[in-house]
Amino acid sequence: MAARTLSRLTRLALAPALAIGATVGLASAPASAAVWNSCDQWGTTSLNGYTLYNNIWGSGAGSQCIWANSGTNWGVWADHPNTGGIKSYPDAKKVINKSITSLSSLTSSYNVTVPSSGAYNTSYDIWDTDYDYEIMLWVNKTGAVGPLGTSQGTVTLGGHTWTVYKGSNGANEVFSFIRTSNSTSGTVNVLPILKWIKDTKGWFGNETIGDVQFGYEITSSSGGLNFQTNNLTVSSS
Repeated sequence: MAARTLSRLTRLALAPALAIGATVGLASAPASAAVWNSCDQWGTTSLNGYTLYNNIWGSGAGSQCIWANSGTNWGVWADHPNTGGIKSYPDAKKVINKSITSLSSLTSSYNVTVPSSGAYNTSYDIWDTDYDYEIMLWVNKTGAVGPLGTSQGTVTLGGHTWTVYKGSNGANEVFSFIRTSNSTSGTVNVLPILKWIKDTKGWFGNETIGDVQFGYEITSSSGGLNFQTNNLTVSSS
């Protein structure tokens, strides 16, 4: 199984000289001209409160290009070889910077179109400001992919039923919530999940939530596959 093994900080510190295609994939964007696109390994931009990131961080990666009509409507064309190990996590990020107890709500809605082949998951990646803890919420998965750590059982929280895994990648603790059935659209009430980790399980304290990321953790997409975020909203109060 592919497993998440590096923290975001470690990923950003690693910059392997990957042969990233400079032009492939841009034709995969929707017919309406995208306002931004990039095939750069670390290509990034900010649009209407969200930061978009191509984020090709794994070894043995192929080509990948990201496009965006807005921070909430964007997609990726990726052609990564059919080998093990995560190649990339193209994503959109919303910064929260509020402690769990100071939040009265933290919700997100998603609507995606994803391929039926390849190996990947569609997931939220939520971090505290110190990057000590990583909370992953997988809303769908395809192929030979799996979370880090050991199963902690099943729980219904935030409007979904998840199998929970707890582990560490050596740099930070990782709590993975894997939806028990695949979904391509829905709303997640994130705050009860954070409170469950904090209050029910005691796995961390009153952390300040920094980034809420949403994207595609891609292990393989041989031949070129499209991943499209039709709509994404992250809101907090």
